Amino acid sequence: MANPLVAQTNKKDYLITISTAYGDMKLVLFDQTPLHKANFLKLVQEGFYDEVLFHRVIQSFMIQGGDPESRNAPLGTALGNGTTGYTVPAEFHPDLFHKKGVLAAARKGDDVNPNRESSGCQFYIVQGKVFDEATLTQVEETRLKRKLPEAHREVYKTLGGAPHLDQAYTVFGELLSGFEVIDAIAAMPVDERNRPLANIAMKITVEKTTKSKITKAYNYNFLP
Repeated sequence: MANPLVAQTNKKDYLITISTAYGDMKLVLFDQTPLHKANFLKLVQEGFYDEVLFHRVIQSFMIQGGDPESRNAPLGTALGNGTTGYTVPAEFHPDLFHKKGVLAAARKGDDVNPNRESSGCQFYIVQGKVFDEATLTQVEETRLKRKLPEAHREVYKTLGGAPHLDQAYTVFGELLSGFEVIDAIAAMPVDERNRPLANIAMKITVEKTTKSKITKAYNYNFLP
């Protein structure tokens, strides 16, 4: 993979903005996933994502984008195979889970990717759904084969998310604002490949700032 950016001090950070025709989403990236954070920042600063599409949308699940081949792709074209030519090693962290609004890395399946390495560029933002106790227990027993932390279970029963992906795909950021944009994009009509029938282009920008400014502006608490 490309060389990561020079590590920043804990006081410094970055505010990410994903702009679409449906509004802006503001995000932070996690220090707990340094390889993914450095790689994403590098691509954003290079303009890699400008005019790239959200090419796969599944309501009550997630919106996916970042395929460089989607830029200027005619409607109906199959997308999802574009790459940077490298992968990013998985970075699973026990405190990072698939609640609504998290940014996570797409990847190839376990059959060809047993180490669960992430795509160098493709990502998804979780919309998910709210789970009741019985359905959440079923996910634990049939999909995860383990019990979720109680704090995570409470979030899945209130805010919602996609718990069946936990500790299988790297979560490396989360929304500060713009949850309504996820919902708007997720509601768009799609074809049989889950590609939206109307192109949804993005532009991603980054602003260098401090954690204290982000906390003050968005009432956000960073993980220790």
